[in-house]
Amino acid sequence: MTIRLYNTLTRKLEEFTPLEPGKVGFYSCGPTVYHYTHLGNLRTFLHNDFLKRMFLANGYDVRHVMNITDVGHLTNDEDDSGEDKMEKGASRENKSVWDIAKFYKDEFLRDYNDLNMIAPTVMPHATDYIAEQIELVQKLQDLGYTYEIPNDGIYYDTSKFSAYGALTGGSLSGNRAGARVGFNDAKRNPTDFALWKYSPKDTKRQMEWDSPWGVGFPGWHAECSAMSMKLLGNHFDIHTGGEDLSRVHHANEIAQSEPITGAPWVNTWLHYSFLLDKSGEKMAKSKGEFLGLESVRSRGYDPMVYRYFVALGHYQSQLAFSWETMDASAKGYANLVRRVADLLSSDGQDINQGLYDKWHEDMLNAISDNLKTASVLVMFQEIIKSAEIDNATKLALTVFVDDLLGLQFIDRAKKLVALEQVSAPAEIVALAERRVTAKANRDWATADALRAEIESAGWTVLDGKDGYKIVKRA
Repeated sequence: MTIRLYNTLTRKLEEFTPLEPGKVGFYSCGPTVYHYTHLGNLRTFLHNDFLKRMFLANGYDVRHVMNITDVGHLTNDEDDSGEDKMEKGASRENKSVWDIAKFYKDEFLRDYNDLNMIAPTVMPHATDYIAEQIELVQKLQDLGYTYEIPNDGIYYDTSKFSAYGALTGGSLSGNRAGARVGFNDAKRNPTDFALWKYSPKDTKRQMEWDSPWGVGFPGWHAECSAMSMKLLGNHFDIHTGGEDLSRVHHANEIAQSEPITGAPWVNTWLHYSFLLDKSGEKMAKSKGEFLGLESVRSRGYDPMVYRYFVALGHYQSQLAFSWETMDASAKGYANLVRRVADLLSSDGQDINQGLYDKWHEDMLNAISDNLKTASVLVMFQEIIKSAEIDNATKLALTVFVDDLLGLQFIDRAKKLVALEQVSAPAEIVALAERRVTAKANRDWATADALRAEIESAGWTVLDGKDGYKIVKRA
């Protein structure tokens, strides 16, 4: 199957050609574990999962590296200023930095698992690769790319790298304007960035290490280059991240890597668009209402509804989040689960191989063409509703879609069937019968009130052409 992806570096859709036939190595920027992960970050991780599942469906051996940032990420990414986010988190909660890192990593992994994302092949922590980051800085120093700012740290001189900013379509001069919110007058260029920061003289950090330049800690950008080289080699296939990383973080990664590895360091760069909040702004930890997966769970949504919502969009387009869109997604997801539940009795029957192969190829083509997950869902809905496709073939294609999009239709359908086998108590049946009478009398207010009473007791009434069914709520 031909795979095409939009490469941020070349700004065009390209046919993917692996460095090694049948294998793909990709690096994705992971979480900074100083706080809960918000839904915008989780959208990025879900697109990584769709990418991985697409390659697996095409028969590739996938090596996926995703870092855990537990040091060096300052509160102002733009000009290497402010507090270390990990140290700030520890101060906020009166805990050690190590405890903060463990707690929020565990919370992140809980969200990751609840959203049914395949675990990375390797998930390295920045604090476990300090030696490799120091070695990276030493190599750049030997090559003449660094300079020191006394009482601050070792900085990368971006004027020495002619291709700086190429990822976003510019050169050093093109990327200079607005490239930093603030400007440290000690820097040679506004775009220069910290490779190694010295510990403050008047404060002892919880995370600091000896280095050839003194006690300190690595700059945030250093970890991704050092760990990807160590775990994927000096050249690898794909690097991914949110669109906000392309202009600074990923530009800096390229600048500090390619003098060592040669160009191109990475063949394909994928960047995922923002999730927007109700105000139309980028969802972020630092502003507005914090929305993490716990907010989804606490409102009674299955985490799969959020995964379904993300799959209905495209990674290159911004996606607007609201509870109204979640309601619509919940309804759409539940309808598909209901239809799949009705197919489960077909398990074990013979499928129509020709029909299966046709739809299998069409859906795999769609996701292989720049990750068109929404197109897969449109085709899946057509399959489920079609009178021309037998139930056994529909069920077999559902299994394929579950592997491709990770939406767990089969799992949720089996749980729904199990709930439907639980008999409702007499008082709930009585309420449902009263509701039938109210509907017959066109007393919609009473019918709605009775439905609400039934649901508050933990049951749901499903109306159908042959009457109603009462099922236990999940």
